[in-house]
Amino acid sequence: MNIKLARLLALTGYLGLIIWVALWHSLLSPHPDLGVGFMLVMWLPWLFIPMKGMIKGNPYTHAWAVYLLMPYFLHSATLLWVDEGERWLALVELLLASTMFIGNTYYAKLRGRELGLSIRKKKKT
Repeated sequence: MNIKLARLLALTGYLGLIIWVALWHSLLSPHPDLGVGFMLVMWLPWLFIPMKGMIKGNPYTHAWAVYLLMPYFLHSATLLWVDEGERWLALVELLLASTMFIGNTYYAKLRGRELGLSIRKKKKT
């Protein structure tokens, strides 16, 4: 894995997840009981939090942005298990979240090394 591939995976997963979540909850399969606006407000804002750092290529942002993926992993895994009607939608969400996770993890690691950043413990003297 090299830095360019990791960054490509991270941004593909990230931007793809934003687009997919918006399409899913507004056009492809809107919730029958909850409004489209409510669903978008519930699912999209979390993805916009790391946008500035992700676009700039900040390795620190890439590292902590993986924590924001947990609701998307859980949502897609739950729907894969229980909802046959939306299984393919959940599979796409899981693939995009996994792509972003792998890309972010490797990009943060490789770019951090390149910049000399470290999270090693300080040695006791």
